Formats: sequence, structure tokens, C-alpha cells
Amino acid sequence: MNPMNTAVRAGLVRGSTELRQALTNGADLFGLLFWPLVMIVVLFFMRNGTVEASGVALGAFALPSILGMLVAVNGIFGMAQFLTLEREDGTLLRAKAIPNGMVGYLVGKIVTVTGWVLIPFTIVLIPGLFLADGLALNTVGAWLSLIAVLALGMLATLPFGAVIGSAFNSPRAIGFVSMPIMGLTAVSGIFYPITSMPGWVQGLAQVFPIYWLGLGMRSAMLPGEAVAIELGQSWRHWETVGMLGVWAIVGLSVAPIFLRRMARGESGSKVAARREKAMSRAY
Repeated sequence: MNPMNTAVRAGLVRGSTELRQALTNGADLFGLLFWPLVMIVVLFFMRNGTVEASGVALGAFALPSILGMLVAVNGIFGMAQFLTLEREDGTLLRAKAIPNGMVGYLVGKIVTVTGWVLIPFTIVLIPGLFLADGLALNTVGAWLSLIAVLALGMLATLPFGAVIGSAFNSPRAIGFVSMPIMGLTAVSGIFYPITSMPGWVQGLAQVFPIYWLGLGMRSAMLPGEAVAIELGQSWRHWETVGMLGVWAIVGLSVAPIFLRRMARGESGSKVAARREKAMSRAY
């Protein structure tokens, strides 16, 4: 039996087991459901609003943008938090110690984080279809476009979550990254059209994948006339694919380098020191 295939299969089993455990653990389940439920409440209060003079329902505009935000934020933070937590408790060191253990570990993390993205995505999407008026998600092509943007968005964000997780020794340090990402989310046209923001803010937002994920989701879910509130009055399909593709290629190229460096630097003494430091904080 091919050792690599065995490692991949073990990773798939590991990831599905972790996801099942998360769905039966109260704290994990709360963390998984809290923000999606908040977003549903936000959509409920937005349902009667419109975007400026365009006539586009505010809820219809916000739903695909929120979905794009969930993919980006959950993909980045989910991967980063898992890596830092399991680096601190020694899980990563144990994976490193067995043949092809890192391959199985990473496959398992991809499965787990994919679940952490898809479950909130579905929780918001299904009620959102009933709360938001004016959506155009009524053809096979629209659904295929939505799935394609979702897949490309995950490829663009999960590797950078691995990079961030590799760069920090402690899960508490991830909090320092949250503020810039939340700031980018605020200026990426998630809850209000980016066209209403200053030019330099528009330029900054377009560098990062959160804006392009929101735009791609809106192009799949909104009617054609809604394009009037976008930059250049265009869905910019090729630009969306290009920017998310660039982020995916760069991330997939850089993440293995960071992960290998992180794995080489792990040792029993470092794990023990981090554990002792964490225990001292608890007391």
C-alpha cells in the first residue's frame, strides 16, 4: 500500500472525526454558530432597506457579501487557530514524529476547516434566500457560479491561514491579526457599496480577497441591473478570477515553506516550555 495514500486517507478520517466532535461539543458549536446567527438577525433588519437610489434591496446586496466574508474570515482564522493550538499542545510534534504524519495532519486540517467554512455558509444562505428579496439565484448557471466562487475563495484564503498559524507560537497571538482583518472587512463593501467610499479605500480593499469574494458572490446571486452599484458598473468576472487565483497560487506556494520551517523547529523542549508558560497564565 502506498504510504502517501495511507497518510491522505488517515487525514480524511481525522478531519471528519474532528468535525463531528466539534458539532457535539457545546463550546465549539457555540463558536461555529454564533456569528452566522448574528448575520441572519442583521439580514432580518435589512430586509426592507434599499441601496441608495438603485432600488436594490439592502438585504439582497448584503447576503452574498456576508457569505464572501464568512468564507474569507473562517478560512483564515480557522486554519490559523487550529495550527497554533495544536502547535502549543504538542499535536503537531506527534504528527511530525510518524512517517508522512504532516501530510495526514494537513489533510485533516483542510477537511476540518472546510467544514468550519461550509456549515456557517449554509446556515446563512438558506434562511437568507427567504429573507432577502430580489435575489437571482434561480438558474443552474447561477448556482454553479456560486459554487465556483466558493471553491476559489477557499483556495485563496486557507493557505494564508496556514501561513499565519505557522508564524505565531501561541493562539493568543492570533488576536493581533484579527483587528486588521476586521478593518479590511469593514472597507470591502460587505454591508454597503464600496463606491461610496474614498478612492484610496477602494484601492486598498481591491488588493485583498475579501472584496473579490463579496463581488463574486454578488455577481452569482444578484440580478443584472444590480451591477450599477459596483465599481465601473461591471461584475469584473475575469478580474475576480484573476485576483482570487493569484492569492491562491501565492498562498499554495508559500504555505508549504512556512509549514516545513515550523515543523523543523518543533521539539519536545519547546512544547514543554509553551505548555509551562500557558499553565503559568492559568494560575
